[in-house]
Amino acid sequence: MSVTLLIEQLINGLQLGTMLFLMASGLTLVFGVMGLINLAHGSFYMVGAYVTALASASTGSFLLGLAAGVLAAAAAGAIVELLVIRRLYRRQHLDQVLATFALILIFSEGTRWLFGSSPLWLSPPEALAGSVALPGGSRYPVYRLVIIAVGMVVAAGLYLLIAHTRLGMRIRAGESDREMIGALGVNIRRLYTLVFALGAALAGLAGSLVGALQSVQVGMGEPVLILAFVVIVIGGIGSIKGALLGALLVGLVDTLGRVFLPALFGQFMAPSDAAGAGTALAAMLIYILMAVILAFKPKGLFAAHD
Repeated sequence: MSVTLLIEQLINGLQLGTMLFLMASGLTLVFGVMGLINLAHGSFYMVGAYVTALASASTGSFLLGLAAGVLAAAAAGAIVELLVIRRLYRRQHLDQVLATFALILIFSEGTRWLFGSSPLWLSPPEALAGSVALPGGSRYPVYRLVIIAVGMVVAAGLYLLIAHTRLGMRIRAGESDREMIGALGVNIRRLYTLVFALGAALAGLAGSLVGALQSVQVGMGEPVLILAFVVIVIGGIGSIKGALLGALLVGLVDTLGRVFLPALFGQFMAPSDAAGAGTALAAMLIYILMAVILAFKPKGLFAAHD
């Protein structure tokens, strides 16, 4: 195993982790503050990617497309909260799961009806289309490094928002005792709409950024949503710090496992058997990680209400 390959895969793992953090941070905020299981969170990821691709193509500017994608995801989140989610807060989690699963189908089929089944393509801006040298002589795309930087900036921004602003104080109070802050005059409905729109905007940002690395297509948010749920379970539901650490763990374990497990098994198995066994175990690795962590920390690494 070369040092260059290891460094490259570590960076890939960090890039996957930061993307998962953008998804999981919004998901854990919504669940922590509102107690809502939102299966439609991946749909906002898809909305951000589609609007970014369309706006970038029409304006010729990736940054304008990115801004449009994030705003469209936030607007979609606010509309969904006002029309649908607001009626689910006092319902059982099963009702929330069924209703938000229905939203997945509505978003997916609506997108297919509007734009067709063919994928859209989104290219990163020319300024970020180059690469930088890694130790050992290989090169790494600048755009992937930018995704990591954006994720870290968003993590810092969320920390400052929640820990050092009046809105953050209300969000933290809403997690602890929503009835009390309502009695103190805080508009709970407005707070819930704002938190839900913020979570949707973060998902849209993730979809907009990743859309330039893969095709933009119907249903692209569902596989990422599953990983985001794993992240918040590992990190602790309602914890932004836990979402960041959990996302980085999942990103690194998944990436390194898929690359190096087949090679490891190849040391003592036939190449075809090693590839099959390594790939299968790599696909299970993050769930094994989750099970091990929950065995010792049943509420996750940083349970919000411990």
